[in-house]
Amino acid sequence: MKQKWNLELSVGVFMIIGFLCFSYVAVKLGKVNVFGGKEYPVFALFSSVSGLKEGAVVEIAGVTIGRVADISLGKDDMAKVEMRIKPEVKLPNDVIVSIRTQGIIGDKYIKIKPGASDKYVLPGGTITDTESAIDLEELISKYIFGKI
Repeated sequence: MKQKWNLELSVGVFMIIGFLCFSYVAVKLGKVNVFGGKEYPVFALFSSVSGLKEGAVVEIAGVTIGRVADISLGKDDMAKVEMRIKPEVKLPNDVIVSIRTQGIIGDKYIKIKPGASDKYVLPGGTITDTESAIDLEELISKYIFGKI
């Protein structure tokens, strides 16, 4: 009886350790921030965010500094994008935010061109100097039907 109990206890401990390892790997690969982090929100207004998704990367000079947290319709029918920026990164208030594509048909991401101002975007601030995504299908359509 005691040997059976030891075997069941060993299997149970092994299963718990396996589950914890699996959970850790899933969180790390999914890039999920379990404890909320201390990123601060910054908003940007675009005329079009075609193809941009929540969770997309936000970069400066090819370095990831945050992620897209939310995309919604703002005032004046503009797309409002909430970005969560790492706390150690300070954005000058004259940055230019653009939506780019990784490669020819890759995922959309946000690229930030740094400015030279000594004033910074405050947490919860809105950036209006933006460049919307290029709609490749629309460009091809205009070229094919001769509307350029």
